[in-house]
Amino acid sequence: MAYTDAEQGRAPSHSALEAYERDAGDKPPFYLTYAEIKLLGIAGVGFFLDAYDLFIINPVATMLQYRLYGGASLPNNLQGLLKAAANIGSVIGQFFFEAERYENAKNMTSEEEDDLKDSKGDVKVSSSGQDSLQIDEHVERKAHFKEFVEYFSEWRHAKILIGTCTCWFLLDIAFYGINLNQNVVLQTIGYDGSTGTAWEKLFKISTGNIIITALGFVPGYYVSVLTIEKLGRKVIQIQGFFMTALFLGILAGKFTALSKPSFIVCFAFLQFFFNFGPNTTTYCYPAEVFPTKYRASAHGISAACGKAGAIISALVFNTLTSKIGTPAVLWIFFGCSLLGAGFTLLLPEVAGRDPDVILAEELREKRLPRRQ
Repeated sequence: MAYTDAEQGRAPSHSALEAYERDAGDKPPFYLTYAEIKLLGIAGVGFFLDAYDLFIINPVATMLQYRLYGGASLPNNLQGLLKAAANIGSVIGQFFFEAERYENAKNMTSEEEDDLKDSKGDVKVSSSGQDSLQIDEHVERKAHFKEFVEYFSEWRHAKILIGTCTCWFLLDIAFYGINLNQNVVLQTIGYDGSTGTAWEKLFKISTGNIIITALGFVPGYYVSVLTIEKLGRKVIQIQGFFMTALFLGILAGKFTALSKPSFIVCFAFLQFFFNFGPNTTTYCYPAEVFPTKYRASAHGISAACGKAGAIISALVFNTLTSKIGTPAVLWIFFGCSLLGAGFTLLLPEVAGRDPDVILAEELREKRLPRRQ
């Protein structure tokens, strides 16, 4: 039987998020402090360079055609490897980072325990107070591999990790399959750079990419920013997967029948709902749904799964397109979007949810039967 904090003589547990929101007072929702602006700038520059690195490869591939093949198309295998290279490095980096982190945490454990004993030498607390202190220490202490495995061996926790990993994986198959191979779209709207001098071809490709980005890619992000706290992550992710499936289905079914304006509109909406949808929330979810001590590791695993999907898509898209055709590949992306919506059901809504408080309550429930 679980007891409340009040029944055990302890002050009620409060979410750190709730405390921060209370301290904020009447501050407008988009008013940022200096510390927040600095953090936003650091993260923003990182994302800016990451996106540049990933998507500049389209015009770079065109440049390499002239440098290596006299203007002829790159071989499918080489083109796939070139576009997957950055994501391959990302996956390797995720796992090496986690391995180093676990090793450092393991080496620090004995030192932290010694420091903890010294700090508690002259402190006397009641039985209930000591239990609360031990739980807090357990929540805040850095996790090592064994603790991580024990935590996610429970289905209630494992299903969340499965949800974040699978949704990110399925999204990136479709998202990077489309965005790393926009030459198909650019060709349809007349901006593939198939005519003119080398400079004119590159200029047309760049212009086409700007058009696609301005029509759907960027607006989708801003709509997510403005609505994510009101609609919630789960709603945005599910509707985004369903809407991308809808427009992928239209493009796949009517690929050769759509007029140029219809194709552009449909593709713009596809990009819009990628970003007003899972391309935003699959990153947000792992950063918010897991307790602090497991968050970095779980986020790294989720991101690695996403990049694995991007690698698969980049490597096989061109070869698969030449064998079964673009519409058939778009139907595969359609299926990925529907599966993504289904796996999102494994995830809880994270708005107003503090995973650290939930973890502390779970630990209390486990400890209480031992004391009775």
